[in-house]
Amino acid sequence: MASSSSSSDFISASSSQSWDHDVFLSFRGEDTRKSFVDHLYTALQQQGIHTYKDDETLARGESIGPALLKAIQESRIAVIVFSKSYADSSWCLDELAHIVECMENKGQIVMPIFYDIDPSDVRKQNGKYGEAFTKHECVHKNKVESWKIALVKSGNLSGWVPKDFANG
Repeated sequence: MASSSSSSDFISASSSQSWDHDVFLSFRGEDTRKSFVDHLYTALQQQGIHTYKDDETLARGESIGPALLKAIQESRIAVIVFSKSYADSSWCLDELAHIVECMENKGQIVMPIFYDIDPSDVRKQNGKYGEAFTKHECVHKNKVESWKIALVKSGNLSGWVPKDFANG
């Protein structure tokens, strides 16, 4: 492809809506922040893709929850890195539910990555995800159903399973 435009130009031009970020990264920090997600973020930035990653982009002193939800709404693409303990985090699940809402209502593109987790465990809440929901049902009863729906919808999207590729 002989073009001088950056990947960011293509992403931004792909919709008539104004977006503040090309990509929002949703991930469980303790699982992937200092490994896979750092590498992904760096690669996206090097390609000129304006990427929102909380520890890089969130302004110090800003309230985390509302800032993340706003960043999701302002992003053209959401990349969800599902990892073994992603479903343990109510923060991650709240983000995910909001991402799915933006996908359905704003046309946001959602790209799942199943990092060291089987996509069917995400869709069906099996294994670690099933264990996480057993705990959530005691504490977050009013949110569990919307989280499960969001997991099914995002888990049914075509995504990437790094372990299926050479060098992940």
